[in-house]
Amino acid sequence: MGFKCGIVGLPNVGKSTLFNALLSTQQAEAANYPFCTIEPNVGRVSVPDDRIETLATIAGSATIIPTQLEFVDIAGLVRGASKGEGLGNQFLSHIREVDAIIYVLRCFEDGNITHVENTIDPMRDADIVETELVIADLESLEKRLPNLQKKAKGGDKDSGEQVAIIEKVLKVVNEGHPARMTAITDEAERRQFKLLQLLTSKPVMYVCNVDEGSAATGNALSTKVVEMAEKKNAQCVIISARIEAEISTMDTQADKDEFLDSLGLKETGLSQIIKAGYRLLDLVTYFTVGPKEARAWTITRGTQGPAAAGVIHTDFEKGFIRAETISFNDYVAAKGEQGAKEAGKFRLEGKEYVVQDGDVLHFRFNN
Repeated sequence: MGFKCGIVGLPNVGKSTLFNALLSTQQAEAANYPFCTIEPNVGRVSVPDDRIETLATIAGSATIIPTQLEFVDIAGLVRGASKGEGLGNQFLSHIREVDAIIYVLRCFEDGNITHVENTIDPMRDADIVETELVIADLESLEKRLPNLQKKAKGGDKDSGEQVAIIEKVLKVVNEGHPARMTAITDEAERRQFKLLQLLTSKPVMYVCNVDEGSAATGNALSTKVVEMAEKKNAQCVIISARIEAEISTMDTQADKDEFLDSLGLKETGLSQIIKAGYRLLDLVTYFTVGPKEARAWTITRGTQGPAAAGVIHTDFEKGFIRAETISFNDYVAAKGEQGAKEAGKFRLEGKEYVVQDGDVLHFRFNN
């Protein structure tokens, strides 16, 4: 398990160029006209984590399996999509199951690349995208509500709970606000809210696509987006899709590092997006290590042992007994599991244990 990001934005802001670069492929055609991405493109990339290389070396693991990040690239959204403009908003169903939504915003001037709104204004573009997503959610809720109300009147308890949360969310989206601004008061409401799979319930990351010269420092346009992100408690990343595209063609890591250094950049856009995504969703990584493989697993911070085991297999969660646990630092310092045992750093943790970032785990469970 990694996490899934849906990529949205207006046409010609660099969405498909970014998608191609991040995946080092040409799955999505990047062309200077709207709607060049008709069907959603889906791609996965490995999440870089130096720790897994270290663990694999110590354990002599034959295979390394990092966690995965999935990108879903959606056709360009335009003003009025909810009313059928452009390609309409039917394709938005493809991102209802993602964990977070990336708004790609154009923060560069280029007279050779058209803009559907004719001027460059990332704040306006972000508002257009969010408005269309809010309208899509509003239509979805209003469509579901009558049938649920009918069932609730018939005494169906679950339908009654769903009606209650829908009515609560409708008050928010009817005012033009994203569903994530709904005040959720308890766990039951949180569960029902999650089941709605609303587009604007997802946390948001703004990706400012700037010109090459602004990749290291940003520019006046991206500064406005950064300020907006801070106010909305969202993540913001500044990258140049053109630079990312060039990096994706390089054969060696040394070439990539040298190129980044020449531009004053410390890391690739992919690395920045992954780190921002982990912060946004409050994710951590644990590892399973053995002679066959060293593998990374991603979970939400605060996850307890059984649920963490369930990421590997549901049987692990159902039959959970104990988690053999060694912290990453202890595993490295003791040069492996046996050394950790001898040093007293090997622990048996129960069902209440909250898995920590970097834990090396082996689960005991009943079949």
